[in-house]
Formats: sequence, structure tokens, C-alpha cells
Amino acid sequence: MPRTAWAVLPARPETLLRWHRELVRRKWAAFAERRRPGRPPLPTECRALIRRLATENPTWGYRRIRGELLKLGYDASATAIRTTLRRSGVPPAPRRAGLSWRACLRAHARTLLACDFFVVETVRLQTLHVRFFIEVHTRRVFVAGCTARPTGAWVTQQARNVVWQLHEADVEPTALIRDRDARFTGAFDAVFRSEGVRVVRAPFRAPRARAHAERWVGTVRRECLDRLLIVGQRHLERVPREYVEHDNAVRPHHALELVPPLARGQPPGPTGDIVRRDRLGGLIHEYERRAA
Repeated sequence: MPRTAWAVLPARPETLLRWHRELVRRKWAAFAERRRPGRPPLPTECRALIRRLATENPTWGYRRIRGELLKLGYDASATAIRTTLRRSGVPPAPRRAGLSWRACLRAHARTLLACDFFVVETVRLQTLHVRFFIEVHTRRVFVAGCTARPTGAWVTQQARNVVWQLHEADVEPTALIRDRDARFTGAFDAVFRSEGVRVVRAPFRAPRARAHAERWVGTVRRECLDRLLIVGQRHLERVPREYVEHDNAVRPHHALELVPPLARGQPPGPTGDIVRRDRLGGLIHEYERRAA
């Protein structure tokens, strides 16, 4: 082509050189990928199996997992297993073997009791404290009482009252979870220890250790207390107890497959008229079928 026609070319010389450099770079990058040093990566299903074995068997070390993999047809070194677990955030066996709070609560749910306080502000801005206990397995709630001054002596007396309620309800807990509030004195712990109940103090900054109690506080606030104006202590003593009767006997619970804690027998069939019963002045409605 004559020099005068070079101006019509679609690319400049610098562009052609840049394209050539990019082709050279891709060539050697592909070559380096094929010649990557070290062992080939483990298959995806093998890595998933390593994580599963480590999670389901917290006491197994890297060599123990390697032996199990060999039985299942996978040849993975202990180093590869360690690398896989580290990248997945799974700690080694000594730390992984510890019992988590979630696993502990599940293992002892049938005999576990939890307690807590929550506060309510009255119309005159008086702060009242409500004390309650919850049976973790059945989600059954026991209201101990409310007061404006929850002293250690008052808390201990409420513990005695709750012990009598537990006896009447045939509830025999073996452990009680409480927080580290100073109002839980040694006399309070002694009341439950005399009944053979071990008192466990929840660790600092561990909301999952008291998750069931905290969740119930949120429920009673959303469905009841946040929609009422509490006049005084006598009013507050009545409202939570009536809500607890509804919560224990009628209200479906997600953790119990939408069955109330005190449900008895099979639900009635789709016959008969549906009637409504109001609680707390119509704030809560309960529905049931009237026998035909």
C-alpha cells in the first residue's frame, strides 16, 4: 500500500503492538496454569465431605478424617484436609470438640429451665420489673410476679413460689439458666439447689444462652404490652398472667409445630360452629369449635 493510504487503516501501530503483547501474556498465563506446581485441588465433593465429617465428629483430627476418607475412596493428605477446614473456618479438633451453647441447650432442653426479668413503664412512668420462668422444651411460661423494687429477698421469695408451681405442674427441671444480675443472690440459688436443680450462669455477651427467654419477652411485648397502657402494679400483675394462660393453652408455637404448649389430644374435626373468645378487653382473640 502506498504511504498515503496508511491513514485509512483501522488501527494504529501502538494498538497492534498492544494486541500482540496481550496475546503473548495470555499464552504464557495458560502455560503457567497447566504447569502449576503442587498437588491438584481436591474434588468439590471431597471438600464437602471433609467439612461434613469435621462438623459431625468434633473430636476427629486431621489423620482420623484422612482414614475415614480412604475408606470412602478419597485419597487426601492431612495437610490438604487442614487447608480445607481452615478455608471453611472450621477450627481444629481440640477447639472444635467443645460443646457449643446451641448443642448444650438442645441436649438438655427436656429438663432445662430459664428465667429472666423485663421492665414495663406505667402511665406515670413508674418502672416495674416482671419476673418469669420458661420451660425450654415445652415453652411453658410461669410468671413469678412483678414489683417496683426487685430486691434479693423478693427474688428469693418468688423462687420459692415458682418451685411450688413447678411441683403442681409436674415439672422436674435439672438445670436453671440465669444471667449474672446481682439480684440473683446465693439464697436464690440455694432454693433450686435444694430441689436438685443445678444453677448455670450464662456467659457474658452470649444472647444464645438465654435465647428462649429473650424471644418470649419480645413476643409478650409485641402482642400484648406494647398495645396497652399499664396503670400500676396491680394492673401489671393481671395482664401478664392472663396472657400466659393464652400463650400456654391456646397460642400456636413455631417451635412446637404450631401446637400450644399445653395442647391435649388431637384437634377437633371440621364440624361445629366456630366461636371467638376475647381476652384482655378484646386485645387477643381465641377461636375454637363448639361441639355440634
